[in-house]
Amino acid sequence: MPGLADPAGVSFQSVNYPTRYLRHYDYALQLDVNDGTSTFAGDATFYRTAGLADSTWASFRSYNNPTRYIRHSNYVLRIDPVSTTTDRQDATFRVGY
Repeated sequence: MPGLADPAGVSFQSVNYPTRYLRHYDYALQLDVNDGTSTFAGDATFYRTAGLADSTWASFRSYNNPTRYIRHSNYVLRIDPVSTTTDRQDATFRVGY
């Protein structure tokens, strides 16, 4: 859906729990109820970019931590700086419709 903090971005709303969104807290992503604050909106907004490891896929840059991207690490989604080949691969997602 359009980003909560910026409609040019995206926010990930739960299908099963529509009041909940993926947001980062201490750099880890978690599913939380939208409390309506600007902090929550910023934490739950990301900009879709060309994939860092494969430009035909997608990467998601944090709205309020613009040097960090969503990536998976040790079975957890996080927002992290990306610098290595492994980081770029971990931060690249195939988006299906």
